[in-house]
Amino acid sequence: MKRLLVLVLLSMYAMAMLAGCNTIAGAGKDVQKAGEKVEDAATGH
Repeated sequence: MKRLLVLVLLSMYAMAMLAGCNTIAGAGKDVQKAGEKVEDAATGH
């Protein structure tokens, strides 16, 4: 029973880490696009 509980908790932790990575990657892309807009505005394009 303890082994099953450990496996369940470990799999839940792994899923949370993977979901976090996707969220951070998406936020990074959003910040990059915002930076590009600011850069374009500064150069006058």
